[in-house]
Amino acid sequence: MKSNRLINENSPYLLQHAHNPVDWYPWGEEALQKAKQDDKPIILSIGYSACHWCHVMERESFENEAIGKFMSDNFVCIKVDREERPDIDQIYMDAIHTMGLNGGWPLNVFLTPDGRPFYGGTYFPPQNWGNLIQQVAHAFKHNRKELEESAEGFKQALNESELEKYGLIHQNNNFSLRDLEIIYQTIEKKFDKEHGGVGNAPKFPMPSIYLFLLRYYHLTKNENALKQVELTLQSMAYGGIYDQIGGGFARYSVDGEWFAPHFEKMLYDNGQLVSLYAEAYSLTQKDLYKNVVYQTIAFVQRELMSEEFGFYSSLDADSEGVEGKFYVWTEKEFDEVFENEEDRELAKEYFNITAEGNWEHGYNILHINPQSLLVSSTTNKVREWKEKLFKAREPRIRPSLDDKILCSWNALMLKGLCDAYAAFGESEFLDLALKNAQFIQEKMTSGSRLFRNYKNGKATIPAYLEDYSLVIQAYISLYQVSFEEKWLYQANALAQYAIQHFYDHTEELFFYTDDSAEQLIARKKEIFDNVISSSNSIMASNLYFLGILLDNRAYKAMSETMLAKISPLLKKEVRYLANWACLYTYFLTPTVEIAISGEQLFSFAQQIHKRYFPNKVMVGTLHQSKLPLLEMREAKQEKTLIYVCRNKTCLLPVSTANEAWEQMVSN
Repeated sequence: MKSNRLINENSPYLLQHAHNPVDWYPWGEEALQKAKQDDKPIILSIGYSACHWCHVMERESFENEAIGKFMSDNFVCIKVDREERPDIDQIYMDAIHTMGLNGGWPLNVFLTPDGRPFYGGTYFPPQNWGNLIQQVAHAFKHNRKELEESAEGFKQALNESELEKYGLIHQNNNFSLRDLEIIYQTIEKKFDKEHGGVGNAPKFPMPSIYLFLLRYYHLTKNENALKQVELTLQSMAYGGIYDQIGGGFARYSVDGEWFAPHFEKMLYDNGQLVSLYAEAYSLTQKDLYKNVVYQTIAFVQRELMSEEFGFYSSLDADSEGVEGKFYVWTEKEFDEVFENEEDRELAKEYFNITAEGNWEHGYNILHINPQSLLVSSTTNKVREWKEKLFKAREPRIRPSLDDKILCSWNALMLKGLCDAYAAFGESEFLDLALKNAQFIQEKMTSGSRLFRNYKNGKATIPAYLEDYSLVIQAYISLYQVSFEEKWLYQANALAQYAIQHFYDHTEELFFYTDDSAEQLIARKKEIFDNVISSSNSIMASNLYFLGILLDNRAYKAMSETMLAKISPLLKKEVRYLANWACLYTYFLTPTVEIAISGEQLFSFAQQIHKRYFPNKVMVGTLHQSKLPLLEMREAKQEKTLIYVCRNKTCLLPVSTANEAWEQMVSN
């Protein structure tokens, strides 16, 4: 079978297109020079390995000989894996939005030979795509001047400052509980109070929203905020978006009820949701949340972990070319799993199995009705049913695995493991976290520099701000559960690198790309949350906590300035700025500093971690340490002591976790 240039790439997504009858190029100097040299427009097609509609468009259009020949003859065709090159994806997704078009993947953008966008879209059926490429080729030859003018206009719009675009010229350092209430009210209006979540279908998990609501509840004791978090977490855990048999969450639900998932499973979702459910458990002590955390970590270990303790990126939505086929059941398939008729009928009621199917083509998506009496009365039975169904499902043809390892997504899973250890004290979670951190350190780090990707023993792409911010965040968390100081110092080294190479001293925010990175048509800053929180908001939070942990006032000042620039937007639309809103809550009350010194360090730390108190930092040593918060705070006469402080002012040391807790909540 004839192959194109993508055959030499590492990305599973690019390799999926290596035998298309399209003369695909990977993004790089060769393709860009070819476009200029031949004076041809560029088709830039961006997607990812687990993307269902990317597969559909490939089958329908990119495997079509006639379409492939026309594309190759009239364009320079470039394929990009958005997960490897989020910088490219970000620019051209912004371009599509600037054009007033809906974005999504596959993302297909038409560019001038020098890389400026002039038209695009997402998925096109084959006839539409065939017509479109002919029209664009004709327009490029006969209406070149108009296309060039349009492309220049889009380029200028892409280079407009984010702060200027949203009128954030004057910063507001006055953070207040009154404004926090306004921020909360903007999102409360969009609560789905029947099914949980925010807004309508499709529904994405968006964990940062619920982490904000938890922090808001912690400050205000507003029961409606907690109620919405609990409704959402329960609805997701019982819905089809959660794999009821194998654990782990799909990327999103196509409906408003969390019932029908888009079946791909992404590492970044599962890492963040482990953190969210673990944190919610520490507040509510609900077994449902604990079960979700344990089952999701088991799924990640089983299906997304490499032998080197790196985590792979995703599982496809499709198997055998059919979306969701691995996960859904006909009534007949389900019945065959159970020999006992009583068990069979109970299990069918519990998982909502019907003869005609609750989804499409006679298939059933397993989901649970929380109102069913079975939910509370059949715990042990459900465990047995799930084991039988899991065993019956195992021989099926599996969805394909995207086995590239991404730095930032690993960091999200690493933080999830730290948060799970904090909530449950499960030593296996901490052990796995340390192994993954060591993997990142050994395979994806060079000094104070990170790499974005790792596959086949190689890390090749320089990291983005997303990678730096999330690894720093994960290392800060890892230090506070392991008390191994090397992780805190490495977090600081990475922060120093980011400040030196990503920071814009004019606007006092961070660029998404390193100053030594490839120069694209725009250098962007990410301030809005997507399915992952914005990299600037994560960096601002990192600087806040590193500022306290390392007694670095400059870090805290940078964090405050960054938040102040964005805070006017929070009162308008917090839905896509929820991680900034989390940081906002930290500035409203002093962060509690907990220093533990002595042989009972881990026992005391675990007792404190298990209770919900988000606005805290914890440092600890078995003997002595040079960390600022531990100086002059040694154990006395083999007695472990806990110091509870605010703004470096400490209460009298105590010798039990309960006494420390009382001091923490007393102000």
